[in-house]
Amino acid sequence: MKPLTSRQQQVLDFVQRTLERAGVAPTLREIAGHFRFRSVKAAADHVTALRRKGVLASAPRRARSLRVLSPLEPLRRQVADIPLYGSIPAGFARERRQEAKGCVSLDIATLGFRPTPRTFALEVRGDSMIGRHIVDGDIVILEHGKTPRNGDVVAALIDNESTLKTFVQPPGQPPHLQAENPRYPQLHPVAELVVQGVMVGLVRKCRMQNAE
Repeated sequence: MKPLTSRQQQVLDFVQRTLERAGVAPTLREIAGHFRFRSVKAAADHVTALRRKGVLASAPRRARSLRVLSPLEPLRRQVADIPLYGSIPAGFARERRQEAKGCVSLDIATLGFRPTPRTFALEVRGDSMIGRHIVDGDIVILEHGKTPRNGDVVAALIDNESTLKTFVQPPGQPPHLQAENPRYPQLHPVAELVVQGVMVGLVRKCRMQNAE
């Protein structure tokens, strides 16, 4: 992008200030009046130049639709919003309903795969998966409908109770769930084991400690 001229930067700053103060963008006439341009066309020429340089955008034939673009705006096409459905125990399995909590916005290139409508996220509660470097407070990204392989980390319902564990499929035997912490036992289903999602990514929050 070519650098902005001094006047273009002033116009851009004025648009931004107006948006922040009034909640709507200025009209071309208001821009011309603020800078005492001789005509509205002069304001339009500056706005056109700012659009061409990728720092302003607007909706066609809509008044007050100017918006200031971030330098990172082109990269936002690669950002995925993954629904976050509450938390999941990484400890002893327990009955828990999934609750829509919001979403996790992630860069697809950083994530390493392209999410699908079946991709979702859960916040980890507990320490049964520390052997796989999954700790309390982490957010696991999971894919619903993916067939689990031996050793995959999965979110599962075991006898109608939810948990996050390693999926184990011994040859010739039914699958079970394995904790990655010796304090917790293996989980063998009495009636049913349903894999709700296979882990495909992990997001860790930074934990700040108060300085003494």
